[in-house]
Amino acid sequence: MTATTIPLASPAAAMPPATRPDPTPQIERVFGHIHATRMQGLPFLNPALRVEAVGFHRRDGRWLGVLITPWFMNLMLLPDVPNSWHHVRYGDSVSYPFPSGVFEFISAREPDLGDYQICSLFSPVFEFADQDGARATALAVLTALFDANTHAGAEGPGTPMPAAQAAAAPAPAVETSAAEAAPVSKRDFLRGRWRGDGADPRDT
Repeated sequence: MTATTIPLASPAAAMPPATRPDPTPQIERVFGHIHATRMQGLPFLNPALRVEAVGFHRRDGRWLGVLITPWFMNLMLLPDVPNSWHHVRYGDSVSYPFPSGVFEFISAREPDLGDYQICSLFSPVFEFADQDGARATALAVLTALFDANTHAGAEGPGTPMPAAQAAAAPAPAVETSAAEAAPVSKRDFLRGRWRGDGADPRDT
């Protein structure tokens, strides 16, 4: 598997006009179908959760958000402006530097969705008691991701974080500023994503 690092600009950076509408309905339709067909009867599904695309927004010619399913929660990138999308072989990785650290995404494709890239947050997702809790965690991830006070470190796909670690983290909306959120809790939140124990990988 090969890895490439690609910069992500801020939302305020000049971007060409969108060529793809908000992919939220398409993502939910495609993964809803996967849930109803390929995933049926598998033991690692959380029946309390459903497919939901959370907080998708444009960033540097790409769509970024969190995908919740009954079997995983992932950060997800999809192409918007074609020349802003870095095509890599399916299964290979692409690293993106965010204010909170460098995150590695794996390239994938669904015929009815096209190319996308995912970064694992939770898998499986049995620790979530309901959809509201999962959605709150997804929103907290998106906020912490762009908080420079959060230091996730430079890591690979990482070990999915136990949801119990995330339960103590605040769940502000995507638009909430870093100053309004609680940086220590968010820092612990993303550190825990890699280690599962809240420790900073750089401290060991």
